[in-house]
Amino acid sequence: MYHNPVLLKQSVDDLVTNPDGIYVDCTFGGGGHSREILNRLSEKGKLFSFDQDLDALKNTIDDPRFTLVNQNFRFLENSMLMYGVSQVDGVLADLGVSSHQFDEAERGFSTRNNAPLDMRMNVMQNLDAKRVINEYEETELADIFYHYGELREARKLARDIVHHRKTKTITTTEDLKKLFSYLPPHKVNKFYAQLFQAIRIEVNQELEALKEMLVQSLNILKPGGRLVVISYHSLEDRLVKRFLKNGMFEGEQQRDIYGNYKKVFELLKSKAIIPDDKEIEENSRARSAKMRTGIKV
Repeated sequence: MYHNPVLLKQSVDDLVTNPDGIYVDCTFGGGGHSREILNRLSEKGKLFSFDQDLDALKNTIDDPRFTLVNQNFRFLENSMLMYGVSQVDGVLADLGVSSHQFDEAERGFSTRNNAPLDMRMNVMQNLDAKRVINEYEETELADIFYHYGELREARKLARDIVHHRKTKTITTTEDLKKLFSYLPPHKVNKFYAQLFQAIRIEVNQELEALKEMLVQSLNILKPGGRLVVISYHSLEDRLVKRFLKNGMFEGEQQRDIYGNYKKVFELLKSKAIIPDDKEIEENSRARSAKMRTGIKV
């Protein structure tokens, strides 16, 4: 299976309120969410799905109501305008890396396999993990490890990498892991997961793309339209939670002329939805998922 969709029923239940409406799946992948959305739509309904990964295009759906857009979702608004669509009834984004991307060893996403340092979701882009590790300044690497991987020892890790690459280029995931072979065995799995996450986020500019997509979703949603986001780590979830709360990522929340805080979304549920034990047992990659849904005011 290319990708086992997480929180499938819950997310599409929240998303589709008008069978005749226009919907967007920002993260097509294997098409699991898209197929379920199409199942809920009438003959008048339409679905536009986005994916920048060329591999995902092989999963396209033969349905006149469906359009697959080979673009990063950070270009959501302009892409929709190209198709003559200025407003939609709902937007869904299942963030993170697909099972296929993890399982394809040569993509370099997984900590389990020795592979080239790549980690690009869009294989056509120039920036890859090898360039980040071998060309970024020590301070840049430290910032990435600290902010994107939440690694407290970020400065030491950056220093170790810069020292090693002076004599030998770091070209594979195994080359990188060997630099930290001194770590105690009980810490390595969590450490490598955090390290690879940090590099992957930088390579794909994931947090900046997420911010742009959220803002553009607000722009194109009809009043009453729904934004459903499934995130997999705290960095994503904090951005989504704050944006749904006040339409901002940082700074002071805006007030209206009466001094009341301005709302751009009503939360469908006050707390994030998480997978149940059965789903986690069937799909271990669902264990960190959190889903939040906002209704545009």
